[in-house]
Amino acid sequence: MSVVESLIVAAVTAVTGEPAPGETSSGSAKRVVSASSDGASTVGAVSVGAGAAVAGAANDARRFYLTREHHPENGTLFGFWLYLMSDCLVFACLFAGYAVLGRNYAGGPTGAELFDLPLVAVNTSLLLLSSITYGFAMIEMQRGRLPGTLVWLGITGLLGAGFVGIELTEFTHLIHEGAGPGRSAFLSSFFTLVGTHGLHVTCGIIWLITLMVQSGKHGLIPENRRRLMCLSMFWHFLDVVWIGVFTFVYLMGVLP
Repeated sequence: MSVVESLIVAAVTAVTGEPAPGETSSGSAKRVVSASSDGASTVGAVSVGAGAAVAGAANDARRFYLTREHHPENGTLFGFWLYLMSDCLVFACLFAGYAVLGRNYAGGPTGAELFDLPLVAVNTSLLLLSSITYGFAMIEMQRGRLPGTLVWLGITGLLGAGFVGIELTEFTHLIHEGAGPGRSAFLSSFFTLVGTHGLHVTCGIIWLITLMVQSGKHGLIPENRRRLMCLSMFWHFLDVVWIGVFTFVYLMGVLP
């Protein structure tokens, strides 16, 4: 007799108080016990099956879904290299524009009449020296020395601020002398190229101050190390660009 038939017999016996046809009292009781046992076994089997299904789902979740954010190794550095390459194209276009327009004085002053090479040499020394001090900051970071890292970063920021200050002084002097960016194509390209580089240095100083605050608050955690590495590449990139500006704009600009 199946489980369903046993349950039906037990129900009829419970309602009528009499055994089902062909069944004795003892037989009916045995059927009830058997039905109960079979029902309990069925429920237990269902429970075990449900537990196995839940466990399987949990295993699938652990197998196909990550419990933390997936971040490719060195993905940030690679992305920042792509940004530097795009920035390199921007400066390449500005250098090309200056190469075309750098001799169009429109009857105005030339580079030889305007440029103060000793002052520009001092400005160049400040920026190149800031690149060295940033290298010292990276050495201290690799050694895990937070105070030394912050000191060298602060010196780098001061040198960068001195560079921007001298550049702004030069721009102010040129505009006061009537040699503003609207005077000639030469001055337009000069202000655009040199000013874009100065804007990058200003952004780098702001970024540097932000990282100093974050490092002082959270320490040299992997995230801050990665950010300092990105800023290092950015800062050295600006030094390389400025060497091109100093050579192509200032040194060649004073030639007849």
